[in-house]
Amino acid sequence: MAPFPLLRRLLAGAALTALAAWAEPASAQSANAAPAPGRTFRLATSVDAATLDPHATNALFTFAVVSQIYEPLVHRGDDLRLQPGLATRWEQVEPTRWRFHLRDGVRFHGGEPFTAEDAAFSIARAKAPTSNYGIYVDTVERAEVAGPLVVDIITRTPDASIPDKLTRVLIMSRPWSEANRATQPQNFGQREETHTVRNTNGTGPYVIRRREVDQRTVFGRNDAWWGIAANAARGNVSEYHHIILSSDATRVAALLSGEVDMVHVVPAQDVERIRRQPNLRVLEGQENRTVFLGMNQELDELPGSDVRGRNPFKDLRVRQAIYHAIDMNAIRARTLRGQAVPTGSMWTQFVNGWSEDTDRRLPYDRDAARRLLAEAGYPNGFTVPLDCPVGTYDEACQAVTAMLAQVGIRAQLNLQPNTIFSARIQRREPPFYGLSWGVPTFDALYTLRSIMMSRAAAGVASWNAGGWSNPAFDALVLRIEVEPDAERRRAMIREAHALHNDQVGHVPLYHVMIPWAVRAGVHVNHRADNQFQIREVRVD
Repeated sequence: MAPFPLLRRLLAGAALTALAAWAEPASAQSANAAPAPGRTFRLATSVDAATLDPHATNALFTFAVVSQIYEPLVHRGDDLRLQPGLATRWEQVEPTRWRFHLRDGVRFHGGEPFTAEDAAFSIARAKAPTSNYGIYVDTVERAEVAGPLVVDIITRTPDASIPDKLTRVLIMSRPWSEANRATQPQNFGQREETHTVRNTNGTGPYVIRRREVDQRTVFGRNDAWWGIAANAARGNVSEYHHIILSSDATRVAALLSGEVDMVHVVPAQDVERIRRQPNLRVLEGQENRTVFLGMNQELDELPGSDVRGRNPFKDLRVRQAIYHAIDMNAIRARTLRGQAVPTGSMWTQFVNGWSEDTDRRLPYDRDAARRLLAEAGYPNGFTVPLDCPVGTYDEACQAVTAMLAQVGIRAQLNLQPNTIFSARIQRREPPFYGLSWGVPTFDALYTLRSIMMSRAAAGVASWNAGGWSNPAFDALVLRIEVEPDAERRRAMIREAHALHNDQVGHVPLYHVMIPWAVRAGVHVNHRADNQFQIREVRVD
């Protein structure tokens, strides 16, 4: 496991100690200078953005694309520290009021000036029913314009993590959105077609020049970007090619041949081969992301199952049997070639609220799994579809399928493109699924609310596609949300996590290791959130 000692120190209790005002040094606000000559950077990855609407789907690969175009009030830099974005400074002026002082002279790509009206509008848009970014504004009651370049965010309860959450809320132009009938986010789950699905207008360092969905998106540098002068010492990319190569073999071949400069998703089986190439480098580290299995526990009968009139997943013994049937150490060693950290936790050690006592897996025990299935009334097992996305952790899903078959659970693996898979998850269609989940706020409440809390309590922020629900757990989450004492809050997080684990609400599998590969002469910082900001990349 990569230790990340600096990151541990930076993030320990960060969500609860962010009360001090953040102010940008005056030197960082210098006027724009003429942009330096730039370089072309070509990155190959496995999955395209599912949409260009910045509030429609809270998905890793979508954010990786749209965050080059749109910007938040608060940036998270390559060192994962908070940095000024469209806000130059912020402070908590009252227990339930945060004040953000906005950057002057910023314009959207369409030419509109950026104002507090745009910030307030974007925060309200992220709260809309069709938004999938509700988890970042879950405590926000409203945003108020307090001046042309001042916006106040009023929360229904004190929330010290507001600056962390706002690193993921991207800002749109209110006039542009209104003119294009896009004041509400795209209803991604229902495949709604809106102007913002294919068109953009941000304030960020890059604009889209050409887009071929699921193939290639070409970005050009925004030479009018407010940060171009201050950024010149770090990044020099003037043209960025975001290339989709879903085949692992094709992606690696493109890197070996020099057709691309970086591979974002390196297959575990190719890491050593790439490492041996003198003109290539492998950048390794653990991602702040966990892969787990979800089970539909609310339907009376599972679609696609050979069990009629009842739902096996409603029985705790069946959920325990699934857990016992999976040899995660074998998957790590054989399938993932060491590129995984087996876990019993729903979040990583980077997250405020992680504890060693809730990170213990149930033991691998096939006999116990078979016995539990028989006790639950399934001595011969049962059949059920298992949904997983292509290109991210499909090998792990294949290994899980084989292990479940050995105890009688015949999981019919249904591998799908990420866009289709994500939409099915949002519509709560899969009876059994594998999902990976990162924690961009670096606080456990993010996962407690979005993955584990009852959907009725979590509202539009919910990704609880399996419908696990426990009233005692929900009550704990509501207490965690308002608890001001850091240690008491962490104790309640441990209590909630232990309750979830005892009930096997989900089956955690492993924390993701994320090897990136780059050619010599490409300088990019490996990040535990698996994001890359092209503005920070330098090409020799």
